[in-house]
Amino acid sequence: MTKSDFVLGGVAAMGAVMFTNPIDVVKTRMQLQGELAARGTYVKPYRNLPQAMVQIVRNDGLYALEKGLAPALCYQFLLNSVRLSVYSNALEWGYLQNKDGSISFYRGMFFGALGGCTGTLFASPFYMIKAQQHAQAVQSIAVGFQHKHTSMIDAFLHIYRTNGISGFWRGVIPSMNRTLVASSAQIGTFPKAKALLKDNGWVTHPVLLSFCGGLASGTLVSVANSPFDVVTTRMYNQPLDEKGRGLTYRGLVDCFTKILRTEGLHGMYKGFWPIYLRTAPHTTLIFVFFDKLLYIRDLYVFPQNKN
Repeated sequence: MTKSDFVLGGVAAMGAVMFTNPIDVVKTRMQLQGELAARGTYVKPYRNLPQAMVQIVRNDGLYALEKGLAPALCYQFLLNSVRLSVYSNALEWGYLQNKDGSISFYRGMFFGALGGCTGTLFASPFYMIKAQQHAQAVQSIAVGFQHKHTSMIDAFLHIYRTNGISGFWRGVIPSMNRTLVASSAQIGTFPKAKALLKDNGWVTHPVLLSFCGGLASGTLVSVANSPFDVVTTRMYNQPLDEKGRGLTYRGLVDCFTKILRTEGLHGMYKGFWPIYLRTAPHTTLIFVFFDKLLYIRDLYVFPQNKN
């Protein structure tokens, strides 16, 4: 794993999240509204993405759309610097190729999952704080449990004083399951989509090829990952007792079971459209930025690597 790939992977993801964080805020709140309530029995302050954004700005100001941006940037840097550098080096060392030189779908999924889970393990505290800050809202549009963090630093201090070091990794198991699905699907399908588009002559321009490949990959990720995303948000945002145990969900299986029992399959796909509208462009932007950063690196930093 090269240092440059590590840094470039993280920077590419930070660039993407600058554009997609407001959608992530809406996604989190839609996943929390009507928590463990039967469909049709609760007030829905967030009905769809445009209406939710207007609702947030009207009640909480424009800045509220960027709540949780600092931990979101830190999370994306740590997660993707590991995830993309693992994938990039596996590709460079020939671990992803079949004997005929084509990219193996299953090997791509494996290294995508390996890198994603490793990155998530390190970055989990930032994801938890991000989710909790995304949920913070004025009373009139508040959903889910409301944590009272005033900043990312304040959140770290509060968690440490309340639950110690172990409190930072509460919910890491469902988060790793979420990333396992997302990373394996995203990185496993991206090169396949690019190869399909390029080999058939449908898309040839490099930037447009990365864009279309990321869009196709992001679509599959959204469908596969939505239930795991909902569970992760619920687990991270739930209130705790004095021993740091969840008051709403005991664990991953308990969370899945309770959502299905009270909210049905619909509950597993709450916030799906914000997930899709965030994941597809986010995936696209990451790979476009990463491709371009690698090109700039090879052109100016390591010109001997340029083909």
